[in-house]
Amino acid sequence: MQIDGPVLLYGAGREARSTADFLRRTYPNLELFVTSDDGSAEIEGATFISPEDAQKVSRFGTIVKSPGVSLYKPVFDAARAAGVPITSNLNLWGAHFRNGRTVVAISGTKGKSTTATLVHLMLKHSGVDVVLAGNVGIPPLDAAGTAETVVLELSSYQTADIDFAPDIAAISNLYPEHVDWHGGLDRYYNDKLNLITKGPRLVAIGPQAATVERVIKSIPAGTARVPALDVELSDAILMAAMNSRLKGAHNHDNARLAAAIALAAGASREGIFAGIEAFVPLPHRLEELMMGDILFVDDSISTTPEATKVALAAYKGKKIALIAGGHERQQDYTDLANLMGLTSVVMLCSLPVTGPRLAQAVRENAPIPVAECSTLDEAMQALASAGHVFDTVILSPGAPSYNQFKNFEERGDRFKALARQYFG
Repeated sequence: MQIDGPVLLYGAGREARSTADFLRRTYPNLELFVTSDDGSAEIEGATFISPEDAQKVSRFGTIVKSPGVSLYKPVFDAARAAGVPITSNLNLWGAHFRNGRTVVAISGTKGKSTTATLVHLMLKHSGVDVVLAGNVGIPPLDAAGTAETVVLELSSYQTADIDFAPDIAAISNLYPEHVDWHGGLDRYYNDKLNLITKGPRLVAIGPQAATVERVIKSIPAGTARVPALDVELSDAILMAAMNSRLKGAHNHDNARLAAAIALAAGASREGIFAGIEAFVPLPHRLEELMMGDILFVDDSISTTPEATKVALAAYKGKKIALIAGGHERQQDYTDLANLMGLTSVVMLCSLPVTGPRLAQAVRENAPIPVAECSTLDEAMQALASAGHVFDTVILSPGAPSYNQFKNFEERGDRFKALARQYFG
């Protein structure tokens, strides 16, 4: 792949910095520019220009788009019309380093990070030369030529324009999500499943995804399914997962999916169990913090009602105070509200913008006390004043964080800080 300059980096986060480092090493004479919709951005060796100046696309030879920047922005339509190539950190890695390596790419609405991390651990403990890259691990270009096997955890932002086929592709599940970025639910599904339609050698499908006809129909005729686990091994993996730090039935499904993928990529049975034992929960994914006799669960990664339902199921039998609500993406909270009436949720603290809709659905479907709060701080204060009606507090918003926080990490960190402040 020939990179023509000048190059515009659209976005200035972790992947953009990785891309800039790679371009400076590989094409030292390229002129680099950077822009960001968030305002000013600093990347070593790149000149900042405003988003308005970036609209003059004909001045660039190549545009490298960061994952968080929607592929469907008008500036990229203009670039395509002008014949300016648009690529990504992932596709640059594919062009320069994919050949000669085994590539395992894992996506899905939820569960992809846990599944990819488990696959990496299982392969590593099997003695496979492997690296983890993508949304977890390191940016793809930072992996460069470091390992013979590469496990990629990919969001729909990355699968939307991936231009190479992995050896093994996996979809954990498929729910409505990121509709605003993709410009519609149908396009979201197409972009997510682009990982499969590229034509991998093998494909692995999680239990929920296997019930979605659209997923099954997306598997090309020449792509085989990853061999299923035998019953004895599947049962042994379930028992190992239940005795590990993997919380909830959804993560036990992730462990079995990861095992099937890892075995197909060269893992041993011993490595499978060693990988499960070595797993440490990822930050903000059912991450636990004990303060006195109250368990606080940071599930800030939850951006869909389905993810919140999974979090509640993972703590069945606990007296739960749930904090939910966030950025508006037209989420449907009807099923979640119904479920709350059937579980041990004893209190709901709802947050803007979607929280009032969830609160209303709960009032109509479940006899649960509701506190409508304007901020996370206010919600934690309300819980501190509520007495010991609960033994578990779960932050599982069922919505993105962008209306009040920079990202889900910031939201989760604030939750844990407030837990220490009010309950420590």
